[in-house]
Amino acid sequence: MTAALLALPACSTDATGVKRQTTSSARTGKPADAVPKTAALSSAALKSRLLDPSDLGSGYLRKPERPAQHDDVNVIGCPALSELGGDATTGGTLTFLRKAKVAFTYGGNSAEISEELYSDGAKKLSDGIARIFDAMTGCPTYQVVAGGTPIDMASQKLPAPQGIGDEQWSQLLRFSVGGRSTVVKQTAIRDGSLLLIVSGSPALVDRHLDKALTKATAVS
Repeated sequence: MTAALLALPACSTDATGVKRQTTSSARTGKPADAVPKTAALSSAALKSRLLDPSDLGSGYLRKPERPAQHDDVNVIGCPALSELGGDATTGGTLTFLRKAKVAFTYGGNSAEISEELYSDGAKKLSDGIARIFDAMTGCPTYQVVAGGTPIDMASQKLPAPQGIGDEQWSQLLRFSVGGRSTVVKQTAIRDGSLLLIVSGSPALVDRHLDKALTKATAVS
């Protein structure tokens, strides 16, 4: 997931510094063991539940899906994130049973928002996403070297949204490379056997999170 976010250099033009918060938690809600088991949705079903330009309003353009990248990625200064390996640091999608994703530009490519949907067993979703968020927010600063390019990272736990889904996680990430800083907000919501991740410009994530969850969890 880290490298997937690094592939969004235009997510936000907001270069405001990230201030650490020590009293908030990136994860809230009830554990997956307390949620009744439901069947995983198919990839086709997930795709139909993704946001589209008509959901977002004017000014949004869908981005073509990027081809898989295989640059060497190394994490420096965050052992917990280094230990994750695999998709968490190589830019692939998370290894859950079913998945679908989409990304949009807004306002002449000055900002972006992306949505990922995954479906699998509730406990697998919960444990998998919690492990990644805990690793990323457990290191206030670290460096990622992707394809030989050093990228300075800062992470901040954010209060997760309340009253939606079964579990919630949220974080703010700052990427600094070549004298430019980009701030990306990422919020994940697990609802039963469905996991929603919305990433991008903080204002766009806040604006469309509820809409994304409503569509993702709608009963056909």
